Amino acid sequence: MRRFYWVFLIGLAMVFITSITHAQKPVSGGSLTIAQAVEPPGMDPSTGVSTAIPRIVYSNVLEGLVKIDRNGKIVPALAKGYKISKDGKEYTFVLKKGVKFHDGKPFDAEDVKYTFERLMDPKAGIAHPEYYKDIDAVQVVDSHTIKVKLKNVNSMFLFNLARGDSIIVNKQAVDKLKSEPVGTGPFKFVEWVRGDHVTLVRFEGYYKKDLPYLDKVTYKFIGDPSAQIASLKAGDIDVIGYDVSPENAALLEKDPKFKVMNGYTTTKAIMSTNNSKKPFDDVRVRRAMAHAIDRSALIKGAMSGYGVPIGTHMDPGNPYYVDLTSVYPYSPEKAKQLLKEAGYPNGFEAVIKLPERYAYAKRCGEIIADMFSQVGIKLKIELMEWGQWLDRVFKNADFDLTVIGHAEPFDINIYGNPKYYFRYDSPKFQETLKKAEMEVNPKARKEFYIACQKIITEDAVNGFLFVLPSLPTMKKEVMNWWKDYPMTACDVTEVWIQK
Repeated sequence: MRRFYWVFLIGLAMVFITSITHAQKPVSGGSLTIAQAVEPPGMDPSTGVSTAIPRIVYSNVLEGLVKIDRNGKIVPALAKGYKISKDGKEYTFVLKKGVKFHDGKPFDAEDVKYTFERLMDPKAGIAHPEYYKDIDAVQVVDSHTIKVKLKNVNSMFLFNLARGDSIIVNKQAVDKLKSEPVGTGPFKFVEWVRGDHVTLVRFEGYYKKDLPYLDKVTYKFIGDPSAQIASLKAGDIDVIGYDVSPENAALLEKDPKFKVMNGYTTTKAIMSTNNSKKPFDDVRVRRAMAHAIDRSALIKGAMSGYGVPIGTHMDPGNPYYVDLTSVYPYSPEKAKQLLKEAGYPNGFEAVIKLPERYAYAKRCGEIIADMFSQVGIKLKIELMEWGQWLDRVFKNADFDLTVIGHAEPFDINIYGNPKYYFRYDSPKFQETLKKAEMEVNPKARKEFYIACQKIITEDAVNGFLFVLPSLPTMKKEVMNWWKDYPMTACDVTEVWIQK
């Protein structure tokens, strides 16, 4: 009898497990509506810098030779595989066969060659020509093999090819990129109703026959966070992929109709400092400010506890990341001591210019102003419209302090540009960065990038605060959404709807 009882239980468990497994099997069909806060200025990620562009088209409509997957790894896309020469100056890509553009044109090596020539053309208006500056020659070996030769070793080259900037374009349809992109991705572009939405539909000729699962995807432009939440609750949208406020995420987590994923992004929230202006040109002052910031209290107050603290300009998802959050422990006493050594025993006054568009920036600025007041630094808060912030702060370095998120993945190289808006000029950093970018050996390269992080942390270039959480929020039926965002993208290739 006992044996029968155990057999019965085991059988029941197997039925239960089988049913769960069956329930989790991807289902094809259905449509998805995604709220996007910002409407893109165009659809070409290679000529535009707005993150709103790749969030719609990258990996969905337009593809590169390689891409970043949901785990942050570089994986093949249009390339079936690749080889790198021992000296690190030659990359050979073997391309996938049977791939077609959405207009029916077969994809081959000539498309890759044309793409590289376009990316290297000074007249093409490419947003980041520095990604391709080391290319010396591009050679078509055969219809599905291409060889790229570099002038110098560039350890970032493959990663740059995985960015949205490096999408492979169809020469015959390049003029349509900005408004009606034609790519090789799992979805094809259907329409763009300005001010309202962009619609994509399943590409029946996609080379991965079982993908995508969805028939239709609509990106709905809803700028107001409250309106996004209202639309989600009303059933007008299915997903808020980005920009969910921490307080709304906390509330929606309690609603059984929805689910919230707490992951990380590549957006480093920093208190940017104008290193060329007094008193911020004194490293003691910058270190004093670092000691005056309580990251834990800041994350709790500004982000409802969501977000990962950082001590340098690199996100924890980066393979070269090193945790430097302990370098400047919260210590008002140490901050006051450093200010006194720098000649400011009574502190000083400064202005912190905050982009009104971003709630996290405003909150952080207000909390930092309060923290600084405890060590004698009196900050005047000035809220600015986004266009004004871009012009005065970012373009002309007309500021003392600001708070902003740097969304670009793996962008520590900005510290090597003395003309960048926080005006940091360190020959030591520039030399170390150059070594990192030209190092072929992966282990040695990692050590150089760790050294880069330590230099900017020791120099307290900026107030390194935290990495913004992803917090994608959706109906519970939406399955297989990315929890983390290791690349600026909203890849819905493998997303499906549970029925």
